Amino acid sequence: MSDSFLPFIANESSSRRKQEHLRTVLNEDVGFKGVSTGLENYQFIHQALPEVDLDGVSVTAALFGKALNAPLIISSMVGGIDAARQLNRNLAQAAQAVGVAMGVGSQRVGIDDPGTAPTYKVRDVAPDILLFANLGAVQLNYGYGVDQCRRAVEMIGADALILHLNPLQEALQPGGNTNFSGLLGKIEKVCRELPVPVMVKEVGCGISERAARMLVEAGVAAIDVAGAGGTSWSEVERRRTHTEMDKNVAAAFASWGIATADSIVMVRRCAPGVTLVASGGISDGVDAAKAIGLGADAVGVAAPLLKAASVSAESAVLALQEIIKGMRISMFCIGAANLKELKGTPWLRKKERR
Repeated sequence: MSDSFLPFIANESSSRRKQEHLRTVLNEDVGFKGVSTGLENYQFIHQALPEVDLDGVSVTAALFGKALNAPLIISSMVGGIDAARQLNRNLAQAAQAVGVAMGVGSQRVGIDDPGTAPTYKVRDVAPDILLFANLGAVQLNYGYGVDQCRRAVEMIGADALILHLNPLQEALQPGGNTNFSGLLGKIEKVCRELPVPVMVKEVGCGISERAARMLVEAGVAAIDVAGAGGTSWSEVERRRTHTEMDKNVAAAFASWGIATADSIVMVRRCAPGVTLVASGGISDGVDAAKAIGLGADAVGVAAPLLKAASVSAESAVLALQEIIKGMRISMFCIGAANLKELKGTPWLRKKERR
C-alpha cells in the first residue's frame, strides 16, 4: 500500500485528488494483480516443544532511540484534507495507546498551504510515539530542499523524516513529477544536514538491491521496502484517469513491482547494517513475524489500519492488538522468546515448489 498514502501532485486540485485517493483505497479493489507479497512462500516450522512461556514472549523493540511495545509502524497514509485530520488523530491515539510508531501522509500540501497543517498534527494526542514526517523525495528536484524538510519535521514535532519514492505513480498520474534525475545527491544532502534521521521508502513497488546500496551510501538511516502485494497505486490511478489509453497503460502495470518478501531479502543481503522496515501488503501477525524472520527490524502496516481508523480510534487499537497477538503466538510456536531470536530463527524456510 502507498505507504505514502496521499502524495501531493501538482497541476491538479489537491483537495479533489486526495479525496479521490482516500475514497478509492477505502472502497475499491486496488490490490496487485498476479503479484503477492511473497510471504506466503515462506513457512515457519512448528515446534511442538517450544520451551518458552507465551506470557514471557516479548515483542518490545527500539527504533531511532525510542522504545516500542511492538516493532510496528502505522505507515504514512493521509493528510491535507479535512477527512485526514480525524483519521490521523484516530491512528495517533491508537499508536499512543498500543506503543507503536506512526508516519503521516505526504506533507507537501501542508508546506505549500500552511492552512492544512492541522490535518497532520497529532502530538497533542500522541506525545510519546515515534513520529515520522513525510515528503516525496522527487520534490527535491522541484524546488524543495533541506529547509522544506526541516519545516515538515517541525510542523508535527516529528522524530524522523520519511522521503518517499514513487516513480511509477508519478508516471501514471496526471501532472506527475517525473524528473528523478540527480536525486540521489539531493537525498544525500538532506541526510547530511537535517538534524533528524532520514528513512527512504517506496510506496508499493519495492526497493531493489541496487537502490538500497545507493541509498545506504547516501547516508540514509533506514529503508522501508514497501514492496508489491498490497495496494497497487497503478490500480488507484487507473480508476482516476479519464482516457481509455491511460486506463490501459495503468492496467499494464498492475503486476509491476518487487514482492515484499523478495525486497526484504535483497535489501538485507546488500545492506546488513541498515535499519530495515518491511511493508507492503502485511496485514496479520504471522506475516509480520515472517518479515522480521527474513531480516526486517520493524513492520509497516497501512490499509487495515486506515480502514479501522475510519471507524474509530478504538477499532484501530483492536487492529493493532490483533497483529501483535498473531506475532507473539507465531514466536511462541517456534520457540522465539524475543525479536532477536525471531530475526535469527532457523525455523523459517522457503517452501519447496512441487
